[in-house]
Amino acid sequence: MALCRYSSFLCNPPLTQVLANPLPFLPKSPHKSLKFTKLPLTSPNRHRLLATAMEAPPPGYRSNVGICLINSSKKIFSASRLDIPDAWQMPQGGVDKGEDPRAAAVRELREETGVTSAEILMEAPHWLTYDFPPHVREKLKHQWGSDWKGQAQKWFLFKFTGKDEEINLLGDGTEKPEFGEWSWMSPEQVVDRAVDFKKPVYKEVIDVFSPHLQ
Repeated sequence: MALCRYSSFLCNPPLTQVLANPLPFLPKSPHKSLKFTKLPLTSPNRHRLLATAMEAPPPGYRSNVGICLINSSKKIFSASRLDIPDAWQMPQGGVDKGEDPRAAAVRELREETGVTSAEILMEAPHWLTYDFPPHVREKLKHQWGSDWKGQAQKWFLFKFTGKDEEINLLGDGTEKPEFGEWSWMSPEQVVDRAVDFKKPVYKEVIDVFSPHLQ
């Protein structure tokens, strides 16, 4: 009981004590420099839990662009990686320092597929992130000379306006080829053939671009 009375005294000091020196008992205001930031937007859908939308690339993630290239039948371009033949993906690549993401997307599409006959239909409103699995992170650390947690991607929807003969997996000759095979796929096939750690982002991208895929 003595402990309870002591606690009560600390929480409820005598009125005479408060009137004599009120400053210690006034509520404290937050510091003027305190700022609140928005939490990352996430979807309640289970498959999107790892696809975090952000206004700008977060620290620790490599800035990257992704290209969803569709043809007149609204099928999506996907290609198999030379280093991992079972891994199919849409074109993507890093953003150079000071480079505009839209310009980077046009450049990456040309470098990886040789395609120049295309127009941008839509840009995803947010950057989407995915984390590298430990073994992938270690491999890329040696390849790039930088230790990135994963990639932050800005995605663009392109409409292919040329003929299939224009597609060349040797690219424009400025970079080492990355793909061995390619195909036009349905959105479901694109997600199904992607590596597991990219699937949430791919589902999010297809959802964002869905008005043009139906």
